[in-house]
Amino acid sequence: MATFLARLGRFSARRRLVVVIAWVAVFAGLTGILAVNGMGETADDSIPDSRASLALERMNEEFPSEGSQEDAQTLQLVFHPDAGAVTDPAVAREIQSVLDDAASLPGVQTVSDPLDPANPSISPDQSLAISTLTYTGLDDEQQETSYAAALDLQQSAPAELGVELGGNLVPLGAPEQGVGEMIGVLAAFLVLILTFGTLRAAGANLLTAAFGVGVGLVGVFAYGSITPIGENSIILAAMLGLAVGIDYGLFVLSRFQHELRGGRTVDEAIGRATGTAGTAVVFAGATVIVALVALMVANIGFISVMGYAAAFAVLIAVLLSLTLLPVLLKTMGLKALPTKHRRALAEGRIWTEGTTEKRGFLSRWGTTVVQHPVLALVGGAAVLVTVAIPVLSMKTAFHVPGGADPESTERAAYNLVLDELGGVQSPLIVLAEGDDVAADAGAVEDALSALPGVQMVTPAEISSSGDVARITMIPTGGPIDVSTQDLVHTIRDHEDSMVDGVRLEVTGETAIGIDQDAALNTALIKYVIVIVLISMALLVLMFRSILIPVIATAGYLLSVLASFGASTAVFQWGWEFPLITAAQGDPMMSLLPILLVGVLFGLAMDYQVFLVSRIKEMHDHGMAPKDAIVEGFSRAAPVLVAAASIMTVVFAGFASSSFAIAASIAFGLMIGIVADAFIVRMILMPAALSLLGKAAWWIPAWLGRVLPRIDTEGHALQDAVDEPERRPEPELVRP
Repeated sequence: MATFLARLGRFSARRRLVVVIAWVAVFAGLTGILAVNGMGETADDSIPDSRASLALERMNEEFPSEGSQEDAQTLQLVFHPDAGAVTDPAVAREIQSVLDDAASLPGVQTVSDPLDPANPSISPDQSLAISTLTYTGLDDEQQETSYAAALDLQQSAPAELGVELGGNLVPLGAPEQGVGEMIGVLAAFLVLILTFGTLRAAGANLLTAAFGVGVGLVGVFAYGSITPIGENSIILAAMLGLAVGIDYGLFVLSRFQHELRGGRTVDEAIGRATGTAGTAVVFAGATVIVALVALMVANIGFISVMGYAAAFAVLIAVLLSLTLLPVLLKTMGLKALPTKHRRALAEGRIWTEGTTEKRGFLSRWGTTVVQHPVLALVGGAAVLVTVAIPVLSMKTAFHVPGGADPESTERAAYNLVLDELGGVQSPLIVLAEGDDVAADAGAVEDALSALPGVQMVTPAEISSSGDVARITMIPTGGPIDVSTQDLVHTIRDHEDSMVDGVRLEVTGETAIGIDQDAALNTALIKYVIVIVLISMALLVLMFRSILIPVIATAGYLLSVLASFGASTAVFQWGWEFPLITAAQGDPMMSLLPILLVGVLFGLAMDYQVFLVSRIKEMHDHGMAPKDAIVEGFSRAAPVLVAAASIMTVVFAGFASSSFAIAASIAFGLMIGIVADAFIVRMILMPAALSLLGKAAWWIPAWLGRVLPRIDTEGHALQDAVDEPERRPEPELVRP
């Protein structure tokens, strides 16, 4: 493979125009597909085959809607006076004054009177009143204008009425990018400049990664023009495509600089960079692609599409690092090196990295870890376990009711109603089916009323067929409370035994959310198992070792748990963190763990393959195990640190977003990268290899004979017949 990739890299460098035209054609072709078919529809990130969803379809068949206005939207004015009941004459007059003002708000069609004796909407203790404002036919601009006017009314209402505004007319969307995101990107570019020592090399790296994201996203959108895709598929593809694109380019470009400093010609350096670092890129990319495609094991449509979209983005990043990047390397030539290195080569000298003792902090760090492996292993693992502890209380929810911000008036209104009236805003719907369901309806109502967690059960509605009854049940808790989940599971556990001859099923928005959350949690478990098996198999193939893949996978799982734990502490518990400006205090969204697992797996495999392949290269050259660890670590660590630092600052910038979903994803990735790169790969991995010694490279003889040999270190390149001639042997100098 190394020889093939070296030839591919040199071919791309020699046929630069052909390669550029080919990639432009790919981009244009995908753009053409998108232009012809249009953007397509956005897929609904839901699980249509859940029990609650199927029951909802059954309910709609038996109880068809009766001309309800689909475009109607509502807000709620919730009154909770500081003193006195809402029915007190003085309080009632103030409430009526607010309602009169509400009737004149832009877009309002009707305003309900919560104090109407014929149809009251007040709590049993008369401490709470709810008025519903109905809107119809609002376009996007009118939604914003109408909601802003309603907010002004709520804020100007008498403070003693305790008015909160429930609901929201404006669709949820991410705010514009802030200064944090821009600072993160600039910091990443600065890290690249410091790593390469030249603006050209840093720009080439970012240019390749950015073009890769562009091609990947256009491809995803083109696919979406044929088959609906969800927004999360686009987010994952963009995020992972950018991350691996920068990493893969960094690995190849840094090896190119290393070969140039060793006295090789530009063409030869390109060949060796794509043959060695390119092999690591191919295997890291293949591992990630297979793992992402394996999301299909979850058997959830939009999750599978997420995997395909992200896998395509990773594939594009791999191909670009092996074809388009060599074009840029050839164009830059020796200018890819810092000035002092070019000057040394011009004077006929090789700029070497020197011995490991003279390579600075990272070399000394690797030596220290190898010399004190037990302390390093125990200390690093202890840090990760400590950070991961909050995961024991982690909660997830497919949808958090009451709005995205726990401090908003929308959430305050929701919680006031929940405290006084239970889950009336998110009821459960029970379908009862039987031969004589009308006669058994009373028994069903009594049985449901006796269940724990039930606030109220409404009288049953009988379908026109007479075989199905619909019963609305108000739980005491909200849709994400444990009591509500237990209530749904209790009904399902006794679906055929609660009342003889009657079968029960639960549906409604709350039950659908519970099913979706449970399905995503189950999918996460399946996915993690598949990822572990895939990483083990591919790493065994690459490193021809049994223990190294075990250690690498265990380290990855620790970093994922640390990411989950930190996210739980900050976003669920509400712990303060300097970067975080988004709302805190809610459970994690159900999709977040799978997103974190997928992206972190991609980056962890990048770091693992690049680090250990360099150590294996030194070991295959005949070095003693510990010497090989120190030497390989010293060569790989600077690039690994640069790659991880870039991802850390980029995601740190996005973590400062006021948009809670974006901030939680970015924060989880930031913590996961720090844990995996700086603790697992920089501490645990070299410490474990030092303890294992030669055993680290042990593989059963029978397995060694069966496995194909993958030349990740580029040994075949030494005798490649088509390599250009080397320069005359120059004088060696030290930095």
